[in-house]
Amino acid sequence: MKKCYIISFDLNPNRNYYNLFEAIKSYGTWAKITESTWAIVTEVGVTQIRDNICQYINPDEKILVVKSGGMAAWRNAVGDVDWLKKYLSLI
Repeated sequence: MKKCYIISFDLNPNRNYYNLFEAIKSYGTWAKITESTWAIVTEVGVTQIRDNICQYINPDEKILVVKSGGMAAWRNAVGDVDWLKKYLSLI
């Protein structure tokens, strides 16, 4: 069953993260929520998502992957608000 996951990270500035962003987008259903927060919809679990994304960041950079569900609220999201309303509640 597909679920929505939130991916948040602290990355080093002045580095090209094209491959990281492409890895996130490869899950197919995705949205960029803020500059350092994305959401994806997938059948893959949190550990697998984390391990996949860690291939594209430095060991000192931080990442958090959380299964979304329930309620959400936001302000000034950079992503598609309709996407957020549709997918953030998938549990």
